[in-house]
Parts: sequence; structure tokens; C-alpha cells
Amino acid sequence: MTPINYYLGLGALLFAIGTVGVLIRRNLIVVFMSIELMLNAVNLTFIALGRAMGSADGQVIVFFVMIVAGVEAAVGLGIILAAFRNRLTVNADEFNLLRW
Repeated sequence: MTPINYYLGLGALLFAIGTVGVLIRRNLIVVFMSIELMLNAVNLTFIALGRAMGSADGQVIVFFVMIVAGVEAAVGLGIILAAFRNRLTVNADEFNLLRW
């Protein structure tokens, strides 16, 4: 059996990579993928802790997080595509659509 520390370390590493991707990159698609990576890191942590504690609560939480991630993917990609059609770029620095 693999120790829980390996799963928690991998989850922390994936979350850190996602955080760096959100903070450094300016391409909206890369930022969007980094957010998804962060959600998957949290899911891995929930599953690992749920298994270590012998509870199915982690799996239930992951199920709801996956639903939210799917909705986020559909809505987020729709917004990115609509913004791309108006501006012809996916660079986050060039978007000011929500400003007055």
C-alpha cells in the first residue's frame, strides 16, 4: 500500500504548478487549464484523505467538485470563445470587456 504522504505531496505539487500557471501565464486557455489542474489536485487530496480515514466522504466531495469543474469548463470556454470572437486574442492583458 502506498503511503498517504506520496498522494498529499503529489497533490501539493500539482496545486503549486497550477498556481504558478495562473499567476504567470497570460494566455486565457493556459490559465483555464491551470485552474483545472488545481481542482484535480484538490480532488486527489480528498480521495487520499478519505481512503486513509476509511470514509467515503472524500469521494462524495470529489463527485460534486467534478460537477462544478464540468460546468466551469463549459461556461468558461464559452466566455473565452465569445471574447476571442470580439477581440481576436486570448491574451489576458488585452481584455477589458467588463470595464465601463
